[in-house]
Amino acid sequence: MDFLLAALPEIAEGVFASTASLLNLDCDVIFVDTSSTYFETGAADVDVELAQHLDEQEAMVAAVAAGETQGGPREAAVRRFSRHSKDQRPDLPQVVIGMAVTREGIPVRCWTFPGNASDQLIIRTIHDDLAGWKLNRVLWVADRGFSSVANRAYLQKGGGHYVLAERLRGGSAEARAALARAGRYRQVSGNLEVKEVRLGEGLRAPRFVVVHNPEAAERDAQVRERLVAYLAEQIAGSDEWPQRRRDELVGTLRTKPGLFRLLRRSGQGLLRLDRAAIKREARLDGKWLLRTSDGSLSAADLAAAYRQLYQVERGWRDMKGALKLRPVFHHREDRIRAHVQLCWLALLLIRVVENATGESWRCLREELERLHLVTLESAEGRVVRRSRTTAGQRRIFKALELPEPALFSDIEVSATAD
Repeated sequence: MDFLLAALPEIAEGVFASTASLLNLDCDVIFVDTSSTYFETGAADVDVELAQHLDEQEAMVAAVAAGETQGGPREAAVRRFSRHSKDQRPDLPQVVIGMAVTREGIPVRCWTFPGNASDQLIIRTIHDDLAGWKLNRVLWVADRGFSSVANRAYLQKGGGHYVLAERLRGGSAEARAALARAGRYRQVSGNLEVKEVRLGEGLRAPRFVVVHNPEAAERDAQVRERLVAYLAEQIAGSDEWPQRRRDELVGTLRTKPGLFRLLRRSGQGLLRLDRAAIKREARLDGKWLLRTSDGSLSAADLAAAYRQLYQVERGWRDMKGALKLRPVFHHREDRIRAHVQLCWLALLLIRVVENATGESWRCLREELERLHLVTLESAEGRVVRRSRTTAGQRRIFKALELPEPALFSDIEVSATAD
């Protein structure tokens, strides 16, 4: 683990170069996302040996936020509390993990940051680390957590471009104007509908794409109907409650934004369903809002690129599921970071195998686990041989361009044997 960390930059670049060449990867599009993993301990890292590092880290974050320096936070698996836990566990310390994935779903690099590091700054570190790999024209695709004026400018350094999601609720004035702009949708690949919006004239005018998914819109409508029904049930009869009890319910609902934005209080302090808010929510059903700096890609290409962010989400599911990212039994910063990197290398191996065979890792694992090594012993000696390969196993080895394991791995003849 210590060797892995010491050689990580060279290993990561070597892995990227070899997999990109071997699999003919399209590395012009880089998908970026973050997740987190928490620790079953009630205290964050406050050890003496970490104090200096923590001070440096916090100073860096403050300086970048103030615009006094470039770049983002340094890598460090320091367990910190955060109100924004992606695992919904703000009561436990965590570290934040960043991952960059190609169009084909290959995770080309993984990073570990302090648990309270901001997505707005993390993407700058990712950008700077990958800039040394001499990639061609890069299109950065990321979720709304990375969108800010400073980040958009940063991602365009070196001729890069971005496709970033914008917040549908409480977004910028430009985002609200793009959503309000009238226009017709047109059908693109699959069931997606897109509408392009330009605010202003000229090449530097903000370019937005409103994406509508009818199937997702139906699901959103069904979820909202259940939320409205549940909220109506919660406030039923509340007119007869004392003011304090109504205040307590409102305080509870504040922790559930999906419910709270459908609630209003009358001038007398009574609780009511906010019908206007419900109508506003209905207009957002099944929609995404994308902002891009690339004028050469069509609206359909941009929608398809953003839709492929599911490759990163799939990577998080595999890391936390099949690869057992959690629980983490290390407490030292360097060992936690090494643990995350080992999980990344395992995920990389899984994706390479899946892409080469066209099958899911679960099916591949089940097929390969049928291959057994058997030891046969007698007075004459000992023989270790494997079971015969099945048609499915031979197909996997052929797709991976690997030879079948040797039929006999060990033969010992007893000295007393004739």
